[in-house]
Amino acid sequence: MNSATDWIAAVLLLGGCGFALVAGIGLQRFPDVFARMHAATKAVTLGLVMVLLGAALQVDFIGDAAKLLLVAALQFITAPVAAHMIGRAAYRSGTELSPATSVDELAEVRRHQGGGGPPPS
Repeated sequence: MNSATDWIAAVLLLGGCGFALVAGIGLQRFPDVFARMHAATKAVTLGLVMVLLGAALQVDFIGDAAKLLLVAALQFITAPVAAHMIGRAAYRSGTELSPATSVDELAEVRRHQGGGGPPPS
């Protein structure tokens, strides 16, 4: 490995750890489950991909790097589906929205279909 590759890998690893830290803080600070989903998926996914790319730059065998890139691809496939399912289940169970939420598009759709708004808390 050369020093430029080592520096790039170090920046990716530290940046990925930083995104994971920000995601953890977001999980504690955001007001409702719907805002927390963003921290749990977007920042964590970006952080994990950065860590995996940094690690892929440091491995000696191309097969190991391919496995790391496969993990990144699976994260990109599963994280949005998991966030969607969590959000849908939370909404259907009647989880309260944050007072800062100004638009509830799903409640508008349900009203037009005759289903009313979100279930009562």
